[in-house]
Amino acid sequence: MDEKKCMCNSSDVRVVACSGASNVGQIANNAAIELAKEKIAGFFCLAGVGAHIEGMVKSAKGADLMISIDGCPVQCAAKTLQHAEIEPAIQIIVTDLGIEKSHEMALNPGDFEQVVKKVKEELSC
Repeated sequence: MDEKKCMCNSSDVRVVACSGASNVGQIANNAAIELAKEKIAGFFCLAGVGAHIEGMVKSAKGADLMISIDGCPVQCAAKTLQHAEIEPAIQIIVTDLGIEKSHEMALNPGDFEQVVKKVKEELSC
């Protein structure tokens, strides 16, 4: 993203996350769950968008702001949105935050908290 815009007035913020078969995929998923618990963003169904379920795609396109959280540079979540012609306003990649990808599923809560913090920074004006 080249241009940063104020996002503090967005009332319908949604988040989708990778939930891939690695620690960073699960970190992305846990971060999205935490954002929903904190009522920062509504957790939205990426699988429904990827399946091109008409009502889900329409609902996703109607969001004021869409956030994608991906575990790694493959960016499955962002690409799934883009395939449905939805451009995420904020894209977070867990490995870009210095968290190493592993196929061990032992998760450190501090890792997903770091992702949540990054999303909050991106949303602030």
